[in-house]
Amino acid sequence: MQIRLDGHTALITGGSKGLGLAIAESYVESGAAVALVARGAEALEAAKARITGKFQGARVAAIAADVGTAEGCARAAAQAASELGPVDILVNNAGTSQRGPFMEVDDALWQADLDLKLFAAIRLTRAVWPGMQARGWGRIINVLNIGAKAPAAGGAPTAVSRAAGMALTKILAGEGAPHGILVNGMLVGIIESDQWVRRHAADPRGISWEDWKAEQGKAVPMGRIGKAEEFAAMATFLASDQGGYVTGTAINVDGGRSPVV
Repeated sequence: MQIRLDGHTALITGGSKGLGLAIAESYVESGAAVALVARGAEALEAAKARITGKFQGARVAAIAADVGTAEGCARAAAQAASELGPVDILVNNAGTSQRGPFMEVDDALWQADLDLKLFAAIRLTRAVWPGMQARGWGRIINVLNIGAKAPAAGGAPTAVSRAAGMALTKILAGEGAPHGILVNGMLVGIIESDQWVRRHAADPRGISWEDWKAEQGKAVPMGRIGKAEEFAAMATFLASDQGGYVTGTAINVDGGRSPVV
């Protein structure tokens, strides 16, 4: 089965590193134009150079914007459309893992987490939805985590904002289906990404990356942590016509780690 995205334009938040970058590369390889959105201009340019170096003729826009703000979301959506054409695939991937004991999470952290993970998805969807509806075709993928279904103690605020994102996914799927707009969630388990690279770097034991990955993989039924490319492959399928009868789902991409289907 060949999965192609020719003629489509995707906007990917958190697109300069990790899962966002892996999704961008997979989309470009499949024929899509891609707008990478992140806060760091230097990392964005490096990501753009990497993609255009790997794929001849790639159409890539690097957009420095803070999607944790209304202004940043509006600018990202407008610039993507201006540089590449109407956006018909939106991947809401921005976010970091914020968690701690409930009584230690203050209002500022709660608000920042909700702005970056939930309100960014709301605002960007609002920006691209009318065009998708007019064209009768659209794909929205909300990148969440398995804590959205099975939140653990100490999982706030991330588990709460991600659970809200899962509810948003279902609402949008129901409203979008009559217009050809399919909306799905992808729930991350332990997958190689920039966040896990940082966690390894912060480990005071100084063990190698490979040994550290093997250690983390023991908590996964498959016995290893996932690869960003594996996550990207599912995101590419969901964005394609081959995934044209899948909407309103929250798919665990976690090697079986979630206790909930």
